[in-house]
Amino acid sequence: MTAMEPAPPQTVLGMLSGTSHDAVDVAAARLRFLDPHTIALRPLGLHSEPFPDTLRALIAAVLPPARTDLAQVCRLDTALGQFFGAVAARADTELTGGTADLVASHGQTVYHWVDDGRARGTLQLGAAAWIARATSLPVLSDLRTADLTLGGQGAPLVSLLDDLWLLGDGARRGALNLGGIANITVPGPAGAPRQVIAYDLGPANALIDAVVTADSGGAERMDTGGARAARGRVHPGLLERLLAEPYYRLPPPKSTGKELFHPGYPASVLRPGDPAGDDLVATLTELTARLVGTACRTHRLTELVVSGGGARNPVLMDRIRAAAAPAVLSTSDDHGLPAQAKEAYLFALLGFLGAHGLPGTRPSATGASAPAVLGSWTPGAQPLRLPAPHRGTPHRLVIERAD
Repeated sequence: MTAMEPAPPQTVLGMLSGTSHDAVDVAAARLRFLDPHTIALRPLGLHSEPFPDTLRALIAAVLPPARTDLAQVCRLDTALGQFFGAVAARADTELTGGTADLVASHGQTVYHWVDDGRARGTLQLGAAAWIARATSLPVLSDLRTADLTLGGQGAPLVSLLDDLWLLGDGARRGALNLGGIANITVPGPAGAPRQVIAYDLGPANALIDAVVTADSGGAERMDTGGARAARGRVHPGLLERLLAEPYYRLPPPKSTGKELFHPGYPASVLRPGDPAGDDLVATLTELTARLVGTACRTHRLTELVVSGGGARNPVLMDRIRAAAAPAVLSTSDDHGLPAQAKEAYLFALLGFLGAHGLPGTRPSATGASAPAVLGSWTPGAQPLRLPAPHRGTPHRLVIERAD
């Protein structure tokens, strides 16, 4: 390949388990450079598998505020790596016919260490060697630490995808992801291209899921279809106390997780006579909507593109639509990527960038002092051979139609 020839396309598997720790998602994407500054991503599909109950219980047992020990962490790292590897191998067969070139695995976050507003460390489990063994492919993992070494939050990593894909045309458009935690990416100051702002807003599904799980004795794990919120009534007094959480007043960049918004968090705010059951779910749903609405007004958004599991909750979406007005809601499906699969496609993109020696962050979003080339490589069945570093800085991502 000469310096004038474009690098060949790569098929990448992007894999993660989010803060809800309910399933592993693997998205396959075909990625290539259209020119030195433009990447094309062709979605090839999403493969999802729920965690077995025993493995999900192991994850829950180490998440804050639970106490754990290194034996539990070691066993969980191994079990997750083995499960991720099996899922990735099945996804490769199902989605690409066994033609994937590499895997980018986010793993399962079990702790995100934030002290006095600064991210000090982060831990994602799921030993990459097991994934490489199961798939015979090179694996890029540990995708957050490099940003932390440069003073960044290591989050939200989705800000790069949002910037390349949705924010580069000068519109006051924002991107919202509704996972266990809600995060948002918005344009930076006018006249400052690539200076995007991104941060974790606060809880989206995390607290709702915790209340539903406890209230149902484990029979339900989420507010499916927003049914509980629809039956419940918002408690204004409790809502105001929830909104008084000091985290919300911190300036971006900032990040959070279940270290703060853990299953016991609602009980720390509740007082005698406060609502429970469906009314508590409705109030927590309204909390997320209010946080989103405040962000839309603060950043003067005219459009908000929503993705993540919370996009399937019609009550949450209706409350956000009302709170975000006059900003208009759309979903990432409307722009070419399925809302449920967007984060998995993010990690496919980060794998592609990492393979070409390109940064996977926007420093203005994470707070880092410089862009970071993300991740650590684990070879597959063959010696690790990466493409020559790409000459150029990507400024645009084009979503191509699947065949």
